[in-house]
Amino acid sequence: MNVRVCFHNRCFDGACSAAVFSRFYREVIDSQAEFHYHGLLHRAGQLFEENIFDGDENVIVDFKYSSSPRLTWWFDHHQSAFLTEADAEHFKQDTSGKKFYGPDFRSCTKFIAHIAATKFNFHPADLEELVYWADLIDGAQYPDPRMAVEMRDPATQITLVIEGAESHDFAASLIPELLSKPLQEIAALPHIRSAFERLYEKHLKTMEIIRKRAELQDQVVYLDIADQDFEGFNKFIPYYLFPESVYNVALSQSKERIKIAVGSNPWNPMPKGANLASICEQYGGGGHAKVAAISLPPGDLDRGREIACEIVRGLRSTLR
Repeated sequence: MNVRVCFHNRCFDGACSAAVFSRFYREVIDSQAEFHYHGLLHRAGQLFEENIFDGDENVIVDFKYSSSPRLTWWFDHHQSAFLTEADAEHFKQDTSGKKFYGPDFRSCTKFIAHIAATKFNFHPADLEELVYWADLIDGAQYPDPRMAVEMRDPATQITLVIEGAESHDFAASLIPELLSKPLQEIAALPHIRSAFERLYEKHLKTMEIIRKRAELQDQVVYLDIADQDFEGFNKFIPYYLFPESVYNVALSQSKERIKIAVGSNPWNPMPKGANLASICEQYGGGGHAKVAAISLPPGDLDRGREIACEIVRGLRSTLR
């Protein structure tokens, strides 16, 4: 049995979700299954290529729903899981018992582990560490921003490598390690260690750029780094540098897309009434209530700046 597993790429929770599902499938469904992984990224336009579902079984974890008749398993936890009302209705009509939606879960990894345990009696003790860290990281449950930004734990180091990898297929190649080895052992692998050291040096430089570029006003940080030739950065840096901030809006640019990332500071106790997923959905994006994003076509920078500034103005007005 060939199983195609599509997952949220360049995302620790996405890779861990694929790992936990693979273990579940191999131990509960088919011990002889062969897995083929494909990372998905949010981008403007079509999210799923025509020929992507080429397995005997086709799976999506930690990513939006597809109504393709070729899709056999689906797990997601994002508020913005459905591109259209038709997709949402298609999901509601599904009777396969293989498609699951858990918006109350902070991570898709923990959601999959919960479904596997409660519906299929699958309880792999050796994956508890992976589930714990995926839930902590994706749910921004760090006790303080230092833990998130200084990256002293193996899981946070692996996260940096996954998010910063230049190769589109890097996270896919790491999934077999995640489903079979402790995180400390994975972080110590020579190619992971060298990648982390290189990316951490870049991470420190990025912090300095953010410190200089960020505009903090009315407890909202606005950051335009579209000219810096990198899209991803540790989303907790603004809260580490500006602990008084409540919201953060960051505009970045890569070859694949213009990205507007919108987040809320989990360590600032001020009540946060804005639903960031709902805000981003107005511009074709989505995510969670406390962290969300918008993707625009490459080169659409003027529109990106316009949208980012609209969101910043709106968030600042809620805090005045």
